[in-house]
This record gives sequence, structure tokens and C-alpha cells, in this order.
Amino acid sequence: MGRFSRLAGALVTASLVLGGIWYFRPVTPSGPSGTASEAPRRGGQLVTTVRAEPRSFNRITVRTQSADLLSVLTQARLVRVNRSTFELEPWLAERWDSSPDGLTHTLYLRDGLKWSDGTPLTAEDVAFSFRAGTDEKISALAPSLMAGGKPVTATAVDPRTVRVSFAGPSGQGLRMLDVLPILPRHKLESAYASGAFAEAWSMQTPPADVVGAGPFVFSAYEPGQRVVLDRNPHYWRTAADGKPLPYLDRIVLEVVPDQNAELLRLQSGQSDLPQDAIRSEDYLPVRRSEEQGALKMVELGVSLDADALWFCLKPAAKKKDPRFAFVSRKEFRQALSHAVDREGLAQTVFLGEAVPVWGTTTPGNTTWFNPNLTRYPHDPGKAKALLASIGLMDRNKNGVVEDERGTEARFTVITQRGLGWYERGLTVIGEAAKQIGVVFDVAPLENGAMIQRMLACDFDAIYMRVLMDPEPAANLDFWLSSGNAHVWDREQKAPATPWEAQIDELIAQQASSTDQDQRRALFNSVQLIMAEQLPMLTFAAPRMYSAHTARVRGVVPSVMRPPVLWNADSLSVADAPPR
Repeated sequence: MGRFSRLAGALVTASLVLGGIWYFRPVTPSGPSGTASEAPRRGGQLVTTVRAEPRSFNRITVRTQSADLLSVLTQARLVRVNRSTFELEPWLAERWDSSPDGLTHTLYLRDGLKWSDGTPLTAEDVAFSFRAGTDEKISALAPSLMAGGKPVTATAVDPRTVRVSFAGPSGQGLRMLDVLPILPRHKLESAYASGAFAEAWSMQTPPADVVGAGPFVFSAYEPGQRVVLDRNPHYWRTAADGKPLPYLDRIVLEVVPDQNAELLRLQSGQSDLPQDAIRSEDYLPVRRSEEQGALKMVELGVSLDADALWFCLKPAAKKKDPRFAFVSRKEFRQALSHAVDREGLAQTVFLGEAVPVWGTTTPGNTTWFNPNLTRYPHDPGKAKALLASIGLMDRNKNGVVEDERGTEARFTVITQRGLGWYERGLTVIGEAAKQIGVVFDVAPLENGAMIQRMLACDFDAIYMRVLMDPEPAANLDFWLSSGNAHVWDREQKAPATPWEAQIDELIAQQASSTDQDQRRALFNSVQLIMAEQLPMLTFAAPRMYSAHTARVRGVVPSVMRPPVLWNADSLSVADAPPR
């Protein structure tokens, strides 16, 4: 999700480690929608809905889900992780050679590559993208492009050859390059040199200046309404018949924050597919529409991501808040975990379409999930005892526990407005917390406002879904205390706690090891520490479903994100006008 996609609910790629080779393979989604007789048709327009307005076209500097989606649609990578098979594929690079020690990789670009404005795409563009992408001052992707504790480097050998170097072993190998879009040097190098790269390619940038090598190009933007993308006439891929891709002439991204409105648009045919999975409560109405021939739906499996609750644990941000004295204690968070009936939450919030979880890695991640974590059975009595052990009791009998100085355990929890299951989840969690004397006041915010509060640690607590890559080493910005997605206490100069220092050491070893068994053991230890300290409380991971109108062909859903537009160049619509 990453990435800051993780902070916005956004960056996820698949897991594959070169050297083995092995790869993560969860529940395999069904094949492309449609039958063999339904050959793709060229032309036409597809309308998809997104819940958050894009913030930028510059994926390197912005790690939001919308930025990641725009990057998939308008940019390209050297190599790509296929979101359906989870295998590494050649992309802009048609092949590569790797040294025996796995530290040097020589990649060969395809012949005749061009940017969407017709300018040749060369190895110099690749080298520039690596310089910008690994620049910690501007890049949200930099933590994901590290090997041996240092940034990965790329050198142009000749116009079609790139040498990528690792300072040390990497468990991911070339798989980490899936995160980095290759950007046009001729459009962005001057901004990078002048220190203006972070501001480049904002949503106010003229469409002609946003150049890419992806299947579509930026055509128009209406703030708060939609982004329009037209087919890239210089896109490099071709279909099986030798004709150029993409099939579609246009993709329109409609901004629809409210999921009820999103469902109505889908059912009425105003949109063709939601960018995210449908809610569990929409299963029956969508299934009825499928029986009527209007929609198609497929079950994907258990989500890689779970809804989570966390407090701001940054001492500098909370030094004047007397509640920090007990919020920072693991016993307080463990008490909350015991207070919640996870089975009941799965039934109430997800209508049974979810599984209880006790860690940040869900059973959907079959390679890395550790089932042997500390569990917190529903036990309000034990929860109250834990609170009492750190001095929190209801001394004045008003239903709220407080410390010896009278500081009450009362908090405002922010969450994203318009996502019904967040508010339902908080209702269940809030009622459970109330039973042990902890009060949560819910404050739904628009996505942008919530993210700004999150980045500044200007919140008591947050409830949302943090998107995680199935490969642990791809989530270093989340796991490392210095990471910009270490959401409870971002970008620490030094680990604030001994357990965070321990995770830093374990995850660094895990990321650099090429031994699969060792990597699994190291990450199991990380999960055990997280389950004991609970800087992030998780309760249930939903089962995922995807839906689209029957006119759309070529959809290959994935439990990863983007779940349906990752293969946008191969999508088509049945009623496209002949051309």
C-alpha cells in the first residue's frame, strides 16, 4: 500500500524474491472476465470510481493510493510484478542478467521505446529516475529502494542498457524495482536540479507537461470531480494480434468519496467499476444485479490489510498531554484489545465476511502470516485489571477511568468520512471500550484533512486501513522507526523504545537475507513483538469482492492494489464503436 500510499490507504505490490526463486501466492483470483468468444474490441470509454481526489501526478514524492493508480495508468516500470500471478515480468526492460552474488543487474531496454510526447526513452531516463527515487530529501519511495543499507544505484551503460547496483544482498532482488516509475528526464530534470521536484507535476500542471510511458496520458482534470486519461499513441505494448495497446480510447476516474453513491453509480451503469473492492454489505445487491446480467462479481480471498486503531505515540507531539503517560503503556493498549469481541465485530461490521486478526499481517498473506501470535480473547474483566495495573480506575464513578491526577481516558478518534465500515467498526470498538471505562468520540474527516493530521501526529487516535505489501522488506518505511509510514511515531531520529530498536534490527536482517527460512523466522519475531506491544491494534480482515459492469472485458481482479486497473492496457468494453 508505502506507499505516502500506506498513509493514505494506498501502495501495494506483490512478493517475489529472486535468487530462490519463490513467490507469494494467496488465493488465486479467477481469470479474465468474459469468454473466449468475447474478443476485445478497440475504442470506447471506461468509467471507474475512486474515493479520494488525487494530490499529484508525481508518484515519487506522493505515496497515496490515487497517486499509485495514476502512476500505473500513465507510467511504466523496468520490471513489473503481475498482480494476478505474482511473478516478476519484463516490462520496459525486456531481459536482464544478474551477477552470481546478486549485487549487480544489467537490464536491457526494449528497442524503440518512446515517451507519450514522442521523445525517445533511454537509459539516461532510468538513471535519472533512480537518482530522484532514492533521494531521501524528496522521495517517499526511497526507503523501498535500499539494499545493504544504501540506496540502489543505476548507471546508463549505453542508450538501451542500464546497470543496477546493490550495496549488499537483498531478499527482494529486482522485485523491489516494481515500486519505481520511470520518469522523463527531459521534463523533470530541471525541476530536480533547482530543488522544485517535490512541487513538479501537481494537479494544476498542464496535461501536455505530464509525460509518461504508460498506456494512458493525462488529458483533463476537474478538481473534486474527475481525471480524464486518453490512450497513449506511443505506448510500447502490442496485443496478440500485433496491434497496439491499449484497447480503450479513454479512462475517466470519477471522484466519489461515498460508497453508497459509488454502488448506485455502478448498479445504474453510470460507472463501470469501482477502483476498490466492494463492501461486504453490498454482496447481496451486487449478486442480484449479476443474476440480472448487469454486473459481474468475483471473490478474491482474505484482504492483505486489516482495519487498525492506533494512537499518536510521538513523545515530542504529546509532551503536554497528560494522557500520554498511560497511552504509551502497552498495558493500556492490551486492555483495549481484550475489550473487543473480534468475532462479534466481524459479524456486525462485515456481516460475517471477515476473519478475526491479532496482527498487522493477515491470513491473506499466506507466505508471511504468523498464526502463533499472542491473542487477546474477549475479556472485559482482564481488560479492567490491566487498566488498574497502570493506575486507571473510575474513581469518581462517572463511567470513565482516570489516573491519580484525574486525567480521564477520553479520546477523539478520526477516520475517513464516507467509508461506512470504518464508522460501524468504531461504533463496535467504542461500545467495547466504554464497557471498560475508555471513551472514544468519533470524528469522520475528509481524506485529505485526515492525512494532514496524521502526518503532523495531530490526533489522539486514528482508525483506518493501512495498506501493506505482502513482502515485508517492501514495507521498510512502515517497520523502521525512521520510516515515514511508521504511523504511530513517524521519522524518529533514533528508536524511541527498546522494542522498536529490536524491530529495526530484525527487519534490517530480514530485508538483507536471501535465505527464505531465515527471513520467515525473522519476520515471525517481528510479528510477535508487535502483538505484545500493540502500537497498532487490528481486529478483523475482510474477505474481498470485486464487481464490474458486464460490458467490461479483460478484468483480472487481484487482492493487491490496484485491484482491477493494474492491467488497464488489456481492458476493453463490449459496446465500443468499431474502429
